[in-house]
Amino acid sequence: MKLLAVPILLMGLVAAVYGSYHFKYSNAEQKSWNNFSTICKGKHQSPIHIFSSTALPVAIPALEMVGFHNLIPHPIWITNNGHSVEIKSGKKYAKVFGALLKGEYEVEGVHFHWGRNNDRGSEHVINDMRFTMEMHVVTRNSRYQTMNEALNHTDGLAVLAFFFDVRERDNHALRPIVREMRLIRPEGSRTTMSHSLTLASLLPSDTDLFYTYRGSLTTPPCSEAVTWILFPDPMPISYSQVQRFRELRSEDEVLVDNYRHLQDIGRRKVFVRRSPQEIDDEGPEAPFSYSSPDFWE
Repeated sequence: MKLLAVPILLMGLVAAVYGSYHFKYSNAEQKSWNNFSTICKGKHQSPIHIFSSTALPVAIPALEMVGFHNLIPHPIWITNNGHSVEIKSGKKYAKVFGALLKGEYEVEGVHFHWGRNNDRGSEHVINDMRFTMEMHVVTRNSRYQTMNEALNHTDGLAVLAFFFDVRERDNHALRPIVREMRLIRPEGSRTTMSHSLTLASLLPSDTDLFYTYRGSLTTPPCSEAVTWILFPDPMPISYSQVQRFRELRSEDEVLVDNYRHLQDIGRRKVFVRRSPQEIDDEGPEAPFSYSSPDFWE
């Protein structure tokens, strides 16, 4: 993967994805998501359990991350929307392309999922491992002007997923985010971040290895519009830092365990990036037909 710097360009604030529906994460409440959107019981839902032993090795191009070393431009809004912490800028500053994506995808925002305890919190599970926290960098296909438009297309979004495990020391890159948590404890509260940061600082050092598959939003309306790219090497987060997330509120209760149950993978394929030298002569090659639905199932 390559990280490239680009000039910062102005963009309008992005449209909200979730609308006015207030969803929760208990077993019964997750089942009720279908009442809001029937897509939530579709055949291409996320998250899923990924096994390295069954993922298909493909010589996938690198995922190019452009502008990830730029400071995120102010104003940077950090919001407790009742189901996550969301970080957005009012300006355009980064994009991705490559991997099995067709075209360029512009960064829309970052949000997190975490558990009540350290042994859970991530949405995806890899080789029976559920991590303490999962971070999503949401990107929109630049051929679609808004998030709402992108949600109507199978190639509308690409979500980059990164994982965190509890370690003894603080993760310095998370400090600008964690220090704002006390200001957004009530649901619906938001503030502008006093310090900027780069997306690159939030990422693991090794991003050459990733898994990718076609899926959905993990929250209502569960639109099946997402190409998922998951980087399995976890990053550190200290116990005190993750506790700041756990102090946030959703209505009259603490905001914890905000992850969706695992979904049936069905006939879908999960691909894992390998170098051409690692690919067996009989293995699939990219990117010949990856835009075809048959490639993904």
